[in-house]
Amino acid sequence: MDRLTPALRHWQAQGGMVALGGHRLFVAQAGQHGSVLLFIHGYPTSSYDWHPLWAPLATRHRLIAPDLLGMGFSDKPADHAYGIENHADLLEALLDRLGVQQVHIVAHDLGVSVAQEMLARRRAQRILSLTLLNGGVCPEAYQPRMLQHLLSSPLGRWIAPRIPQKAFERTITRLFGPQTRPSPALLQDFWALVNYHNGRAISHKTGRFYIDRMALRDRLVVPLLQHVVPVRLVNGAADPNSGAHMAARYRTLVPDADVVSLPGIGHWPQIEAPDQVLQALEEFLQKHDQIG
Repeated sequence: MDRLTPALRHWQAQGGMVALGGHRLFVAQAGQHGSVLLFIHGYPTSSYDWHPLWAPLATRHRLIAPDLLGMGFSDKPADHAYGIENHADLLEALLDRLGVQQVHIVAHDLGVSVAQEMLARRRAQRILSLTLLNGGVCPEAYQPRMLQHLLSSPLGRWIAPRIPQKAFERTITRLFGPQTRPSPALLQDFWALVNYHNGRAISHKTGRFYIDRMALRDRLVVPLLQHVVPVRLVNGAADPNSGAHMAARYRTLVPDADVVSLPGIGHWPQIEAPDQVLQALEEFLQKHDQIG
């Protein structure tokens, strides 16, 4: 049985299901005025990761936050290829369905790679800007956790549905900053999301993205070097996966990079330091927004 927490039920009420490509994506939406922001979440959770930013931004922008296929409230087909390009295909289709012509993308973790793939395509100059939170901006600098390695190994199919809750919580907690550890309630939210509609059974497939993006490395990184659109990196420096070392690698490749570093903040800046992320995002959008 899927047991959602009160917080997740509240988030679920922010949106509904959209049928695309033979599957259903959960899409949270809010706001009716201003520029459109597309939020792309990370692994292994859902669009719920954006909830601390939701209400403040909805007063000034139109917000769209889907759950990627295989995660959150979206469908979780066992036989699907959960590659970065597959995710980008569905998000392009979603924007078409919603009639979105131009969009600012805000992305985190896996979502960063999906956003980079969408930028590599840049159809009809749809993307106005990218705000990238902790993720594999430069795939060669990414440092996956042991659990990610295990899930991506030949044992992953066996391990995935058997991951103990305590092991999951330990892995998540270590990704947060030392003074911004997740609350028991947030950990329960995350655990419920991973288990919704038997999601753990395919977590070895949805979690292979970090291998996928290494194969796509040049395609994902070159548009950043070419300054195709304005990009701001908001980086939780204490993240062991993609913290200060990722920002340093990005600055090496893009010497004039726009980087907002958040000392002491871990892998989920939008949850650990929402006020700082809001400030960084709004400043960036005001500078590059093409809508009134």
